[in-house]
Amino acid sequence: MKTGTVQKLLQTFPLFKDLTDIEIEPIIDLAKHRMYRHRTHIFMQGDPLTNVYFIHQGKVKIYKTDFHGKEQIVNILQPGDMFPHQGFFRQDNCPAHAKVLEEAVLIYIPIQSFENFLINYPDISVKLFRVLGDIIVDLQGRLEEKILHNTYEQIIMLLLRLSRGYGKETSDGLIKLTTQFTNRELANMIGSSRETVSRTLTQLKMQNLVTTDKSGAIVLDTDALEDELF
Repeated sequence: MKTGTVQKLLQTFPLFKDLTDIEIEPIIDLAKHRMYRHRTHIFMQGDPLTNVYFIHQGKVKIYKTDFHGKEQIVNILQPGDMFPHQGFFRQDNCPAHAKVLEEAVLIYIPIQSFENFLINYPDISVKLFRVLGDIIVDLQGRLEEKILHNTYEQIIMLLLRLSRGYGKETSDGLIKLTTQFTNRELANMIGSSRETVSRTLTQLKMQNLVTTDKSGAIVLDTDALEDELF
């Protein structure tokens, strides 16, 4: 990948879009790129934390596992996202697994070098803190959903959250999820069981709140789903 291409790609990310060509040069000198095939791991939970990654192409699943191997999905990342957020400014190991869901092209920078760059560019540090703040707010919201709502409501809230991150409006005003999730993956996002998610989706389909198209993609009536919560 040529230097000019790397520069254009990096400047599409919110952290770097306001940097001049001269200001972004130190990052370009540090940046490398790599293609990762479907289902390969970028890193495993507990591995040494060495790089910060920027997704140019593809999707990446961030998830944790417990001692019994049970999976808890933390996030599904797509082009324009960066990770691992939890690793910044900490001398620690990788806090979760990162697995490629779709063939991905990633730009990566050594964390130590990236932190040195942030020291010299405090404006970028402020942007990073805002990104981290948004993540904290999202995690707080998920915790509140878990504490204050039953499983049926949690699944509806999960679908609505996915519609905001992975949804595309259809011609009839519904929202189609552009990423396909299995019932197991949906369950792992909220700490539920596949069977519970399957039963709830069947119930929502009977109420015409959720449908699937010919490709198997989930289509949501988000207005009706929101009404279902109140």
